[in-house]
Amino acid sequence: MEHDPKGAGGGPGEPQEEFSIAHSNALIPLLVVFSLIVGVVLASIIFAGPAGHGEGMADKRAYTPKDFVEVFGKDEALVGLEDGADGGPHKLFMVPRPPFTSDSIFPCMDCHETMDPNPTRRKLVDEHDTIVLTHDSEHRWCLDCHDLKDRNMLHLSSGELVDFTESYRLCGQCHGTQYRDWRSGIHGKRTGYWAGAKRYLLCVHCHNPHSPRFAPLTPLPAPVRPQLLRESHLASAVAAPAVAPAKEPMKPTDDKAAHGDSTGHGAGKETP
Repeated sequence: MEHDPKGAGGGPGEPQEEFSIAHSNALIPLLVVFSLIVGVVLASIIFAGPAGHGEGMADKRAYTPKDFVEVFGKDEALVGLEDGADGGPHKLFMVPRPPFTSDSIFPCMDCHETMDPNPTRRKLVDEHDTIVLTHDSEHRWCLDCHDLKDRNMLHLSSGELVDFTESYRLCGQCHGTQYRDWRSGIHGKRTGYWAGAKRYLLCVHCHNPHSPRFAPLTPLPAPVRPQLLRESHLASAVAAPAVAPAKEPMKPTDDKAAHGDSTGHGAGKETP
């Protein structure tokens, strides 16, 4: 039998030579290049410093509302929260100024200083006659919240005087559930830091203290989905409703139908 070079090492009793990367000269350069690339990437990650914020921006610092003037440069800005001060021993929450109807109505003692306190429950006619009390009016009156002697202050059920900026303590005596949710930030509105000082809107920034129930709201149609506004014809259809074209008067189809035929039939007679 002649020796077949194509079948060398391929006989049934001969061992098969397995494929190995080390025996393939073509893959060695590729492995070297790949190893170099991986090493450069790892070295750049390990030894790279923190990314800079560009010219004018300091690295490694916590941002404050001063860095975002467009967002916090309003009346509800976080004024005085940079140091995290709580404002005093009893001022538990930072709040803005109460929304008095006018600057002339407060301080109250500008007028009440020369008046004798009158604790008699009655309808007000000389002043504050526009106030309509629908806040448990069967059991409550003005002096259940306003202090009799110092009208610049409110008072708790214990007799402790509280400032108008701490009116949440007064509201919380009856509305405990809402007060709990307000402190947690899920009732009302608050702004500030996740792990730092926060500023809360008072109850009276949303509710009229004399008539706290919201007035009924007029229902409005649902907003148009943003994806529909991408179509220009749909957007214009929402902005300007289509107007049906005016109908033209009907015209006779032929002279016979309008004036009658030669037999005298036609105009003025109904068709059965």
